Amino acid sequence: MEKSHREEVTKTYGELLKGKRLVCLDIPDHYEFMQPELIKLLTERVPGYVQLSSVET
Repeated sequence: MEKSHREEVTKTYGELLKGKRLVCLDIPDHYEFMQPELIKLLTERVPGYVQLSSVET
């Protein structure tokens, strides 16, 4: 989501978002599904906001 997307979501769903955190990773919307550069950006930015638990197989 880019900042413009965050603004649109806030404008449209502002009442539903009260008391909730909306995180904008500021990643441009020009990547293809599973594109390596996108995966790299997500891997770098998401852990700061989400605690991921390891799954044992």
